[in-house]
Amino acid sequence: MTAGIPRLRRFAMSLTGNMADADDLVQDTVERALRNLHQWQPDTKLESWMFRIAQNLWIDAVRARKVRAQVAADPLDDDDVSVDGARAMEAKLTFADTARALQELPEEQRVVVSLVLIEGVAYREAAEILNVPIGTVTSRLARAREALALRVFGKENMP
Repeated sequence: MTAGIPRLRRFAMSLTGNMADADDLVQDTVERALRNLHQWQPDTKLESWMFRIAQNLWIDAVRARKVRAQVAADPLDDDDVSVDGARAMEAKLTFADTARALQELPEEQRVVVSLVLIEGVAYREAAEILNVPIGTVTSRLARAREALALRVFGKENMP
């Protein structure tokens, strides 16, 4: 179970938008998974089951608080003197714009982007986690990519 914690943490970060809430979500997810381990089906991936628990807990938290999460913290804050300053600044700005744009996506698109593009989950597995048809995953991802490209780069249909 502990081997999947880093991926679960990244997934939680993409849902919540900040590390404090992400860590709380991971802790709640692990607690619930351990408490309900008897409900886990051995023919399903444990990690997928935990992603689904995390998503359900987050949806419940959002409904309870009725508040959107803040923009993700910038992980590029280290002071590496060996990098080109202009390129590093451009990368930081692009990251910040992308993180902000990701948080502005509708929840169902943000979750699909997080699972497929950030976590590398296969479309079929994402469909199982979200309990939707694979075509829904595909269409949500296509709409999310287009929206992100438009918000970050101001262009439609960017590769």
